[in-house]
Amino acid sequence: MSAEVVIGNHNFKEEVLDSPVPVIADFWAEWCVPCKMIGPVLEKLAEEYEGKIKVAKINVDENGEIASQFNIVSIPTLLVFKDGSIVKKQIGAVPRHIIEGMIKDYI
Repeated sequence: MSAEVVIGNHNFKEEVLDSPVPVIADFWAEWCVPCKMIGPVLEKLAEEYEGKIKVAKINVDENGEIASQFNIVSIPTLLVFKDGSIVKKQIGAVPRHIIEGMIKDYI
């Protein structure tokens, strides 16, 4: 079972904005090759940091409202939320150490 959480309009507020732990929101799409490249990295981080962070997967094709709300125009885009606010943003596929560095100050 994956430690990642699939997000939609029905659970975005509860799982991301109201989360007691920092959240890496991964805005992705099935057809996006760079998204598929960082997917396994995010899944591994979700497992390794379970209880300390949450990895939220937001499919932009299925959740256009959420993507639009945060001006997501390129994917993959990673947003780190802490206490309901965006504290970090990364656009494009990046190596694990960059993604891990995005959350280190918040766990």
